[in-house]
Amino acid sequence: MNKFLSNVSKLTLGIAIMTAAASCNQNTSGTSATKGDSTSSNVASDKVSNKIVYVNADTLSAQYEYFKDAKTKLEGKAKKAQENLQSKGQAFQRELAEAEQKAPTMSASERQATEERLARKQQELAQLNQNASSSLAQDEQTEMTAVYNTITEYLKKHAQENGYQYVLTYSQTNPAVIYADAKLDITKEVVAALNKEYKAKNTAKK
Repeated sequence: MNKFLSNVSKLTLGIAIMTAAASCNQNTSGTSATKGDSTSSNVASDKVSNKIVYVNADTLSAQYEYFKDAKTKLEGKAKKAQENLQSKGQAFQRELAEAEQKAPTMSASERQATEERLARKQQELAQLNQNASSSLAQDEQTEMTAVYNTITEYLKKHAQENGYQYVLTYSQTNPAVIYADAKLDITKEVVAALNKEYKAKNTAKK
C-alpha cells in the first residue's frame, strides 16, 4: 500500500500531443497564398516556427486544479484502504497471539480447528489486500484518464484555434525535449484556461 501511495505522488500526465490541425492549417495556408509577395520572409519564418509549441508537464501537474484534486482524492482512498487493512491486520495478530497463549490447554481437535480458522483469516487478509490494490489501481487509471482527456481535448482545440501543428510536452523527469525556446512555452496560458474551465464546471454542479 505504501508503494501505491508513492506511485500516486509520482503521477505523470503524459500529455505529449502531436496535433495536425488539418482544417486550420489549410485555411491558414490558403490565406497566405493569396497574399503572395506582400508577406515578408521574416514573418513567414516566425509563423512556421510558432506552429510548434510545448507545455511543461511538471508545471501543469503542479498548477492544474483538476489534477491536484484528482491526486488528493486518490491519496485519500489509498490512506483509507491502508488504515482499514492495518486495523484488520492488527486484529488478526491479537487473535493469533491469543490462540498461541491458549494452545497448551487445547485438545488436538481444538488446536487443529483454530489453526484452520486462522489460516483462512490470513488468506482472507491477503485477498483483501490484493483486492484493495487492484481497486486503487483502477481508480487511478479512471481518474488520470479523465484528466488526460480533458487536457488533450483542450489542447487540440487550442492548437486548431492558433494554427499549431504540434504541441509537445516537456518534463524534467522524462526530458524527451532537450531544449526549447521559452517563447514557445504556452504552459501558463494553458493552465489558466484549464483552471477556468474546471472552476466553471464545479460552479455549475453546485
